[in-house]
Amino acid sequence: MKDLAIIYGGVPQKRAPRAPADQAPSSQPKVQLLTISEEEAGQRIDNFLLRICKGVPKSHVYRVLRSGEVRVNKGRIDQLYRLVEGDVVRIPPIRIAEAPTNIVPTAEFPVLYEDPYLLIINKPAGVAVHGGSGVSYGVIEQLRASRPEAKFLELVHRLDRETSGILLIAKKRSALTNLHEQMRDGLTDKRYLTVVHGDWKNARQHVKLPLHKYTTADGERRVRVQADGMPSHTVFTLKRKYAEFALLEAELKTGRTHQIRVHLSSSGFAIAGDDKYGDFTLNRALLKPAEGRGALRRMFLHAHQISFTHPESGQSMTVNAPLPKECEDFLRSLSGAEKS
Repeated sequence: MKDLAIIYGGVPQKRAPRAPADQAPSSQPKVQLLTISEEEAGQRIDNFLLRICKGVPKSHVYRVLRSGEVRVNKGRIDQLYRLVEGDVVRIPPIRIAEAPTNIVPTAEFPVLYEDPYLLIINKPAGVAVHGGSGVSYGVIEQLRASRPEAKFLELVHRLDRETSGILLIAKKRSALTNLHEQMRDGLTDKRYLTVVHGDWKNARQHVKLPLHKYTTADGERRVRVQADGMPSHTVFTLKRKYAEFALLEAELKTGRTHQIRVHLSSSGFAIAGDDKYGDFTLNRALLKPAEGRGALRRMFLHAHQISFTHPESGQSMTVNAPLPKECEDFLRSLSGAEKS
C-alpha cells in the first residue's frame, strides 16, 4: 500500500494553511477501510498490517496498533486479534515522504508443480528464501514482484540460503494453514541428498541430538548440540560410498534450523562445502579439482523429495527435484573412486 510510510529526519517547515476538506490535495494520505476476504481471515492483525504496510518499520506499525488508531468493525483491538472474514479494518492515514525505495527484481524459478493452491519450485543454492539479516530480498519477494496479480503468496517452510531444492509456496491461506498442520503433526516426509567427507559405515543411521539456537557476537544465527536443546531426529541412509566421500539421503523427523548440518558435523562427518559447520580446509581444497574428484563451489545439500497430502483434494503427493548440474558433475567426478 504505497501511501503507508513514515517521514524520517525531515527539516521542520512552516505549516501551510489547511485546505478545506473538499479541496484536500489528492496526495494527502487518507483513512483506508479494508474488508477481510476469506483468504485473509485467520491471521493476526499485526501480521496483516506488516504485510499490507510494506516499507513501514515494525515499531511504527505496533505504535499505531497500541494507540488504538487501527480499528476493526469500529472497535479497538489488540495486536493478538485474529481477523474474521467480513471484518472491516480501519487503517489510519500515515504520512509518507518521497524517498527512493528498494526495487525488488522480478524472478521466476523452475516450477515443479503448480495449481490454484500451491506453487512448488526448485530453489537454486545461494538465494535466500526471504529478505532480512542483511538480505534485501529473497525468493518470496521476487515471486511477488514477478506475479503482481497474485493475491496471496506465502512460504510454507524455509530452506537455508546455501541449500537448493524443493520449496513450497502457498497461494491460498487455507493451503498454508493445512500444510503447517501437516508439518506440525509429522505428516509430511522431507528428504535431502548430501555428500559428506569420511568413511561412513552404516547403511541406515538414526541421529537424535538436541539442538539449541543462538546468535554469535556479530549477529549470525547458529545452532549447536546442547543437552537442554530442542529434541531433534534425522535418519541417514547410505546411497553410495566413494574413497573419501559418501552420498547420503537425510530424512527429517523434526524440522529444526540447520538440523542436518549440525547432526552430521557433530557426528564427525562434515558436509562438503558447508561454510558454517563444515571442514574449512576441505572446503578450500574443493574449490579446485584434484586427482579422483572434481571441484565443488557450493554446499552439497539438496532438498530432493517431499511427500504430503494436497490441502484441497486430499490426494497423496510426492514431488521430486533433480540434483543441480554442479552436484551431478561432482558425483560423476567421484565415480572412479566408488566403493562396492
